[in-house]
Amino acid sequence: MKKKLTHTVLQYTAVFEPDVEIGGFTVTIPALPGCISEADTFEEALANIQEAAELYLETLKQERKYIPAEPRGVVIAPVQVYL
Repeated sequence: MKKKLTHTVLQYTAVFEPDVEIGGFTVTIPALPGCISEADTFEEALANIQEAAELYLETLKQERKYIPAEPRGVVIAPVQVYL
């Protein structure tokens, strides 16, 4: 009988911040402290943060540490503040 391969799929919120001085994006995943990347385009930044998150989680798994899960239903929205 063949072994069945299974994968766990986790979903996290990534925050993309444009760098107005030099261009490109810095991206972080708040639920994974220290998981950060950057790139010249949004598409590159997305690919880079996906890879960074995979490596981050693989390290936690190898070290038998807790793998944080982000609660479902997280909403990110701009907030205007008037002064």
